[in-house]
Amino acid sequence: MRRDPLHIKSSGSEFPLTLGRDVSGTLMECGLDVSYFKPGDEVWAAIPPWKQGTLSEFVVASGNEISRKPRSLSHAEAASLPYVGLTAWSAMRQAGGLQEDNCRNKRILIFGASGGVGTFAIQLMKAWDAHVTAVCSQDASGLVQRLGADSVIDYKAGNVKEQLKALPLFDFILDNIGGSTEEWAPELLKKWSGATYVSLVTPFLVNVDRLGVADGMLQTGVTIGTKAVKHLCKGIHYRWAFFAPSGPYLDEIATLVDAGKIHPVIDQVFSFEDVPRAFQKVEEGHARGKTVINVTNKK
Repeated sequence: MRRDPLHIKSSGSEFPLTLGRDVSGTLMECGLDVSYFKPGDEVWAAIPPWKQGTLSEFVVASGNEISRKPRSLSHAEAASLPYVGLTAWSAMRQAGGLQEDNCRNKRILIFGASGGVGTFAIQLMKAWDAHVTAVCSQDASGLVQRLGADSVIDYKAGNVKEQLKALPLFDFILDNIGGSTEEWAPELLKKWSGATYVSLVTPFLVNVDRLGVADGMLQTGVTIGTKAVKHLCKGIHYRWAFFAPSGPYLDEIATLVDAGKIHPVIDQVFSFEDVPRAFQKVEEGHARGKTVINVTNKK
């Protein structure tokens, strides 16, 4: 059984569908061309959306999508990191051009800092010696400060735009929330300095659902092109970022985890029998880190 979004319109359905993207477990079998893993290896991965998900006892993944699990983490802890880690990595390193040797003292602003991607992004930027300003609610301020945030802005305490305008300008902004934020937040960047605004909230899926794959991708391309040119004329870079599965990037993340520079942030762990409750919790929003499903009830 496999998921094939390209044929949804012709078949009328993609069900039955297995949910879930993150996985951590023990490798059972390897393909003939896989030489760098062996059965018994403890691995982790984030499965791409065009494949069946991970809420099952057995998961099929490509060799280039998996990585050896960090030795310092349990499987439940490790399962909380691949999707958010690779999404943040895509946004900050691939789209934003940030890396260890160019981040020192750069001013980073993160909207939606207390969620899964936000908590990972804070730790990644602090591991690379950046200055991080986190935007979240007051009840999450303790969490983001423990993760290393240098400044915390409570979006419920007055006008968040005015609070941020009172601070020095930023080199990079990661937007996890979208909406009206995008209308004014780019003005907080340093102009004509290579500063970058990266949004993880894009119309790509909405366009594909509404227009189909080809027309949806075309409409999305026109939108990002228009926005990129508009902001470039104002002296800043504007980009979108998406989750991208990658075993090699997970290798780099695992090194940071085992070095104690990145820690899993888990909101709650549910048993497989409580999957409906877990999704209900996720739908309610305002999570503090990740919700994890323990499929086999083993550590």
